[in-house]
Amino acid sequence: MKTNHKEQITNKQIANIATGSLLFITLLSGLVLASNSVSAEDVVDQINITVPVSCTLSGTGQGTHNETIENGTYESNIGTTTIKAFCNDNTGFAIYAAGYTGDEIGGTNSNKLVGASTNQTIVTGTATTAGNPDVSNWAMKLGTITSPTPTYPITITTGYNDYHTVPNEYTKVAYRNTSTDIGSSAEGATLTTTYAAYISKTQAADTYTGQVIYTLVHPVNEIPAQPQPSTPGYISYHANSNTALGTMGAQSAADGNTVTLLASNFSRTGYGFAGWSDAYDYATNPNANLYGPNEEITVPNGTTANGLSLYAIWIESAGSFQDSSKVAALCGAGAGSLIQASTDGTKTLASVSALTDSRDNQTYAIAKLADGKCWMIENLRLETAGSDNEALSQGFGKSTTYGNFSGLATAETADFSNSTTANSLYYSGTQSGTASINIGTTDNPPQRMPRYRNTNISSRASSPTDNTGAMYSYGNYYTWSAALANTIHYSGPTATDADGKTSETVNTSICPSGWRLPYGRDSGNGNTAGGFYYLNYKINNNSNVTDATAVQKLRVYPNNFIYSGYAYDNSINSRSSNGRYWSSTAEGIYSAYFLFFRSGVSVGPGTSNNEKRIGYSLRCVAGS
Repeated sequence: MKTNHKEQITNKQIANIATGSLLFITLLSGLVLASNSVSAEDVVDQINITVPVSCTLSGTGQGTHNETIENGTYESNIGTTTIKAFCNDNTGFAIYAAGYTGDEIGGTNSNKLVGASTNQTIVTGTATTAGNPDVSNWAMKLGTITSPTPTYPITITTGYNDYHTVPNEYTKVAYRNTSTDIGSSAEGATLTTTYAAYISKTQAADTYTGQVIYTLVHPVNEIPAQPQPSTPGYISYHANSNTALGTMGAQSAADGNTVTLLASNFSRTGYGFAGWSDAYDYATNPNANLYGPNEEITVPNGTTANGLSLYAIWIESAGSFQDSSKVAALCGAGAGSLIQASTDGTKTLASVSALTDSRDNQTYAIAKLADGKCWMIENLRLETAGSDNEALSQGFGKSTTYGNFSGLATAETADFSNSTTANSLYYSGTQSGTASINIGTTDNPPQRMPRYRNTNISSRASSPTDNTGAMYSYGNYYTWSAALANTIHYSGPTATDADGKTSETVNTSICPSGWRLPYGRDSGNGNTAGGFYYLNYKINNNSNVTDATAVQKLRVYPNNFIYSGYAYDNSINSRSSNGRYWSSTAEGIYSAYFLFFRSGVSVGPGTSNNEKRIGYSLRCVAGS
């Protein structure tokens, strides 16, 4: 009897573009002259070379393991494959293994060998007769290269250095906690993998086939994404990463019904959230569907009986918002690497990247939307600005009337609630909203802005099951003056600002340096990319549609606008039904323009205006 054992090795190149290693080389050249009447200044060249973090996993040797085993006998060391792993930083990595069948990880049959003609199976075990001599079983074993002595050793998880059952879901089989001793790619962590099998006397003659997949994850505390359970009659939301924060409950759903997906309550350091997918392996699965966080979908058939699992789409940071060269490489006209989204949202990951705000290390997904401009596709969550000088140097701007903007609040010390006054952003002063944006301490502000907090808040653990709960995706709420970095701008026939201007579009904002708030309709930029009006115009195929269809299009992937509501009278209002986002354009002393859309009704694409003191959400656009 001939048994054909197959093993699949994945070859991965992990592009973890984070803070890489910097090599600083300074060349000093000078000229010393005998005469005191002539002098020359030094010429200083600085060379900065950034080496990004990278990891590789490769397999060499016997990719297919073939062995013929007679009934009632045992065979070990069924072929050997060498696996090499390498990472060039010091955060370590792990190698996971799982039975792999039908291009799927997990499931009760994923770690069995299946007969080609009889459809009978050989279960996994320890390849012995200890359990039952009448039951065939097979096993895997890992080893290390000992000669020559490796310069880059790896630890095998207890048990896998001997014949062990093949796991039916991803399981850590080897790891390296740190990679300080980097070695070279040729001298990386080296493993051998082989197999054994015992064939019972009654096993039917056939060729039995199975696969084992080995995957490298980095850093060492990460685990691979894999399928997650769902509940009949519900949509279950999964973080798809063990390093993500937050919890989410399930959303009731039935086949054929229309539902609005839940905004995310998950966050992950160094990654932007770009929406939901119905496939855990969305990055490599050509059949994966990609959805905006608040997109309206028709519930697929099978959900009533089996449930539907949706997985967070994480985009690793490509660098800093404040790095103009990185932004140009992603978003540059004609040369940027991002694919411009179609009018209805491009259903591909190629239209999305992510950047990190160096002021508070918050990472946001970005996309080149239908107007050709790069937009944040997550709501701003900025909370801490530091000193005035730091705030100004990072692009907060300066008030011509009140001096430097004093910065935003430091981290809250109490759990989020509508009645919390500690460290809240709030408006005080006249109705115009042009007075100071203060930081609440022990007083009772007239207009309090309830705020997102990154960690340790009750709202992140509340497991929301609808769109009225406190969500990570909602971000913070800002008065218009806070959004404009407390810079005073009037417009209108009778009002003038400190410069005597009666109408002005503002480029100063609390967006990262090199980014700005979108234009409003009355700014003279209504048909210019980077404004709400023009974006809506392009999304709707060159027609300024203001109906339910337009509302849906704003929320599809990767446009990703959400019903985050607004903050007013010390509370959050209209979550799950309203989206309101400030533009940079004022309308008189009291009001400013904003994007407005409402569930099932209409879109006001930057043409509506309201009081500056109300707290709305913010999105930033690339461009000064």
